[in-house]
Amino acid sequence: MSRTIKNDAAYQARLDARAGILTGPTASLALGHVQANLAILTKDLAHDFLRFCQRNPKSCPLVAVSETGDPSLPELGQDIDIRTDVPRYRVWRNGELVAEPTDIRDLWNDDLVAFLIGCSFSFEEAMLADGLPVRHIEQGSNVPMYRTNIPTVATGPFSGPLVVSMRPLKAADAIRAVQITSRFPSVHGAPVHLGNPSLIGIADINNPDYGDPVEIREGEIPVFWACGVTPQAVIANVRPEFCITHAPGHMLVTDLVNSSLAVI
Repeated sequence: MSRTIKNDAAYQARLDARAGILTGPTASLALGHVQANLAILTKDLAHDFLRFCQRNPKSCPLVAVSETGDPSLPELGQDIDIRTDVPRYRVWRNGELVAEPTDIRDLWNDDLVAFLIGCSFSFEEAMLADGLPVRHIEQGSNVPMYRTNIPTVATGPFSGPLVVSMRPLKAADAIRAVQITSRFPSVHGAPVHLGNPSLIGIADINNPDYGDPVEIREGEIPVFWACGVTPQAVIANVRPEFCITHAPGHMLVTDLVNSSLAVI
């Protein structure tokens, strides 16, 4: 994957998160750069979670894995500190969400492994470049995300439902979106479902499990992509004693460039 020069918009976004200036969703931030979902687990669970990601590449495409106890990820960018550079985290104890801090330095220890998972924000750049609308960016909100009735492939203790993100599109635009996003398999690739949300277990499209609802206009259909928030739904099933994730939509902005992810 390609890197960009130092002191660019991605690096500044991380500095802003580190300083507590950036605490909100990162959609449309530092356009052109790969953003990543986060899951931090204790090393006793790390091997099984790595295998879970490998068996569920659509929802959990791995971008990087840290060394045990090391908060730096030099392959993803300049001076990254995973303890501070995500705008907002989620702390889980025994499967329950207990806090949403903007800094986890006081929680970090030498037993932790960070997993960075590809994010659909990367292929949104290609959609926008092709003239396709991305509603949550238009509305200045977080992308809507939903738990589904589609199971992931269970691995060790890890199992649970697929989470999807949704973008409403007209039928012709949805076909074009399939073509565009299919070129980005390392950030979820093509949609997993188009149309009727009840067929994948979504009862109320206007009430997402994560993120914000968006307007679905006349003549549009909801289009659903596998989502890197899936580990959070799985964590609710596994109920590990301790783990940390990103808050949905609040990503690590890396120095990698989206164009390097495309498969021609």
